Amino acid sequence: MVILDSNKQLFLDLHIHSKYSRATSKDLSFEKLVKYARIKGVDVLGTGDFTHPEQMKAIKKLKEKDGLYYYNSFPFMITGEISLMYTQEKSRKVHLVILVPNLETAERINSFLDTLGRRDYDGRPIFGISCEKFTEKMMEISKDIEIIPAHCWTPWFGIFGSKSGFNSLKEAFGLQIENIHAIETGLSSDPQMNWRLSQLDNFAILSFSDSHSFWPWRIGREATIINSNKLSYNEIIKAIRENTIEGTVEVEPAYGMYHWDGHRNCNFSCSPEETKKLNGVCPVCGDLLTIGVEYRVEELADRDERFIPKNAKKVYKLLPLHEVIAMFTNTGIAAKKNWEIYNDLLEKFKSEFNILLNVDKKEFLNNNINEKLIELIMKNRSGHIKVKPGYDGKYGEPVLEEQKKLF
Repeated sequence: MVILDSNKQLFLDLHIHSKYSRATSKDLSFEKLVKYARIKGVDVLGTGDFTHPEQMKAIKKLKEKDGLYYYNSFPFMITGEISLMYTQEKSRKVHLVILVPNLETAERINSFLDTLGRRDYDGRPIFGISCEKFTEKMMEISKDIEIIPAHCWTPWFGIFGSKSGFNSLKEAFGLQIENIHAIETGLSSDPQMNWRLSQLDNFAILSFSDSHSFWPWRIGREATIINSNKLSYNEIIKAIRENTIEGTVEVEPAYGMYHWDGHRNCNFSCSPEETKKLNGVCPVCGDLLTIGVEYRVEELADRDERFIPKNAKKVYKLLPLHEVIAMFTNTGIAAKKNWEIYNDLLEKFKSEFNILLNVDKKEFLNNNINEKLIELIMKNRSGHIKVKPGYDGKYGEPVLEEQKKLF
């Protein structure tokens, strides 16, 4: 067992993809993921896409210790995402994150999936099996497998999604609900929104990035934090199942691509209140709007938006540092100037999470950091950067006070 400092805080990002998934960076590799995870301050990453034969070949080259798999002394957990498309009263489309204890179990899962269809065309393969039946089969393979509904509110593939989701986890998982211990918030929701559903009281609320690239404004943009003096698969799963996580890192939900309702092609978005006035119809094209996360939460919530549970975990709402720097320079997120500022900050303060969460104003000033940039970092830390809500697959847009638009 790898022994860490007592009560070490660990940042986990267990939902990512490989270059074998659609719409991902073709330069994705363990080498680049490790480089930028260390820059970000992430302590454990998911491998992503263990169901793809080529990704499995890469995973098998990693060195195992205590259920984690190491590349250059950096730990990965075997993970993947499955897309289930089937009929249960109506058409259902649900994405699930799978956490796997070892290569042998991963191979057994893949052998089972081969009885359902192909795995080699996408890192996130599609199968026509229900959430309940899939979970039942996973538990037959190993009780150590963890199944987590991915980005649970997104319209198209969330377990609660407006397009093809369910109204409850029980409805989706049936008798297998006892083997579901957590949900993933997704970029367009946060724990506060999920606290409004009493049906979720006994589930851990987790956050991961669902990253499709290795860039530091993608990996770790959402993460789950645990405190542990042991680094192992079992310890991480125990924290999830017993809901002893410390908290989560979240982007402001408005930043997510499906927070509000709207039509991207019509350049139109609106709040749930406005959607109701419009009877769900786009005023530009006349078709039905894509109903977003905030509307859907309002539909299923049985509590006031101010409700805070007794066992509430810490929530850190943070835009990625590159987003903050881009606001400061008023340039594109990957601009050369932004990288220069970013690398200078890293050289002085070690990691992005340290900069976003811990470095105080005096320390910034003592290191000759621009005062306007410091102000933005502090506003980000306190949740005071406004975001124009994302909708229908379009990211939200951070805006400065003086740049505010009516929305």
